[in-house]
Amino acid sequence: MGHVPALDEDLKKTLGPATAKVLAEQLGLHTALDLLHHYPRRYAERGELTSLTELADQIDEHVTVVAQVADARILTFNGGRGKRLEVTITDGSGRLQLVFFGAGVHKPHKELLPGSRAMFAGKVSKFNHKLQLAHPAYEPLGAEAGESDAAAAFASRLIPIYPACAKLESWKISKAVDAVLPRVQDTVDPLPPALREGRGLIPLPEALLKIHRPAAKADVEDARQRLKWDEAFVLQVALARRRHADSQLPAVPRRPTPGGLLDSFDAKLPFTLTAGQENVSKEIFDDLATSHPMHRLLQGEVGSGKTMVALRAMLAVVDSGGQAAMLAPTEVLAQQHHRSVTEMMGELAEGGMLGGSDRGTKVVLLTGSMGTAARRQALLDLVTGEAGIVIGTHALIEDKVRFHDLGLVVVDEQHRFGVEQRDALRSKGKQPPHLLVMTATPIPRTVAMTVFGDLETSVLDQLPAGRSPIATHVVPAKDKPHFLARAWERVREEVEKGHQAYVVCPRIGDGEDEPRKKKEAGEDGDKRPPLAVLEIAEELAKGPLAGLAVEVLHGRMDPADKDDVMRRFAAGEVKVLVATTVIEVGVNVPNSTVMVIMDADRFGVSQLHQLRGRVGRGSAPGLCLLVSEMHEASPARARLAAVAATLDGFELSRIDLEQRREGDVLGQAQSGVRSSLRMLAVIEDEEVIAQAREEAGRVVAEDPGLQRLPGLRTALDALLDTEREQYLEKG
Repeated sequence: MGHVPALDEDLKKTLGPATAKVLAEQLGLHTALDLLHHYPRRYAERGELTSLTELADQIDEHVTVVAQVADARILTFNGGRGKRLEVTITDGSGRLQLVFFGAGVHKPHKELLPGSRAMFAGKVSKFNHKLQLAHPAYEPLGAEAGESDAAAAFASRLIPIYPACAKLESWKISKAVDAVLPRVQDTVDPLPPALREGRGLIPLPEALLKIHRPAAKADVEDARQRLKWDEAFVLQVALARRRHADSQLPAVPRRPTPGGLLDSFDAKLPFTLTAGQENVSKEIFDDLATSHPMHRLLQGEVGSGKTMVALRAMLAVVDSGGQAAMLAPTEVLAQQHHRSVTEMMGELAEGGMLGGSDRGTKVVLLTGSMGTAARRQALLDLVTGEAGIVIGTHALIEDKVRFHDLGLVVVDEQHRFGVEQRDALRSKGKQPPHLLVMTATPIPRTVAMTVFGDLETSVLDQLPAGRSPIATHVVPAKDKPHFLARAWERVREEVEKGHQAYVVCPRIGDGEDEPRKKKEAGEDGDKRPPLAVLEIAEELAKGPLAGLAVEVLHGRMDPADKDDVMRRFAAGEVKVLVATTVIEVGVNVPNSTVMVIMDADRFGVSQLHQLRGRVGRGSAPGLCLLVSEMHEASPARARLAAVAATLDGFELSRIDLEQRREGDVLGQAQSGVRSSLRMLAVIEDEEVIAQAREEAGRVVAEDPGLQRLPGLRTALDALLDTEREQYLEKG
């Protein structure tokens, strides 16, 4: 390994083609710089042993542990022809079995002597209810006499444990890092010197050395603090530049006409708006009145009246002579929005029609499954300006759709909605339209700052008057089967009182989703597929809910059938709807009071919160039952308990994030930025993100082109490689 690579040079020259290929394919690392930013996941100390008790949560994952050999024995089988070496390792808190077979038993048998220590890497599996590593790779640790000085020095150090893969153990990645570390001095520091010194952060080369080869734990802390700042700051600068560029774009100011459509609408509202709705509406109207495009994120709890706020904004734009488009993620939802908007507007939605209001406007629906004639008429209404409001799915974005004068785009449930779509819609206006993004998934402030950093945020946190509380309970179906029986009785009781119920399942069960389904092991190793809509509906109709009108709803049904079932459920003809999560967002049937979620542990926290928001929308109290077969001590049950304990979506979204670590908080559309966060933990590092946002705003305001900060420009280019550049451009 004589050759020290330049930072942007392919790793093949330094590490050889085989290692370079695994690093590229398995870990996405192509250059020396990539490798310098592949940070250790944690550190082990030579003298200390890793806790083996944590491995229970890591079945099928690739792990690296440091432990001591307790005993090793060779067993023969097949009349002495087969050999198996069983090694038990311990860390004082737990024990773990290692197994080696066949010809591979001799070397480990000589090297793994009782009392010796080593690093072991392999895939955790379960055999006879015990955890084991089969054929793990290992690296003996020991500074016995006769070992080189290097080994002795190495022995006193912290051992970095890298995120590894089956083809490349942590210690091999460590050796690869050694080959590129000499180049660390060439890295360009993105932080402005004044910021770095003002915050007492160490220089970047020093941070990279300390994160990979710390002499003590304090080194790791210094390095992390510094590297977190890099990530937070570079990302916030990218977003600040985006906001700055947006603020330079022209837009048509839209102000409602006194005595116009909005005033007529407000005059016939049967209730008063909440203070929250008033405040948020004011923020939106102020933005609409300016000559650059509004970019606002409207967060509101399930049922906080976001649609009303959005509708009033749309009416204000129509008043001023423009058009407004509302985009929904699914056809069911687009149809539902269309229904509720036309109901709320009454005769104001019949502009130009007999009996309609002379101040009214046409509200059209545009979805992919519409008939040709209806579609042609809708397109005509848009291009002539006859229709002031259009509601639809991404069919709205197709090339054929032309607007007369598009002034406002409202996007519902943004995280299901790709960035390209937002962009395509933006190009439909004569000038960029104003943009309002709505979500009922509460987003912690830091995620809003990272993922939606190009949007201003408004929050609706009061529920309108007349909303009922929802009681949530966990039903442990395995430990207490009579609880499940009682759940079905509760459903029957609600129906007898004249109410309706939802039963939600993770899967459809029409055979089409069978092959994709992974055999999921329950926590005690029993394999059972997730419960399915079609099976459960049949069981309920024959058994505990016999005699009630039970129907199914799922995403693979024909759109007309879906709409028919939804219509009959809304009309109260269908009493129990057995559905997949297609009902998660926006379905509004105030008469539904109870929801039973089967295999609730298969859903995320935010998703459960969303689903639960479908009940308790009327004056009768709501009940949500989370059915699970997981045992009480499992993380899955802890998650359900959290949902049962609070109705506060913001609190739950924090729990959700902490549990999923960073995960994919908001769907694929944001993957560019999410995947770039290596060191930053969105929840814990709230302060760093908030401060970085402030600093970034200041830097960009003074120097939008970053002329005086070449290091920062280089780092931005690296962050905004093509995929991310597109993400931010189109955001």
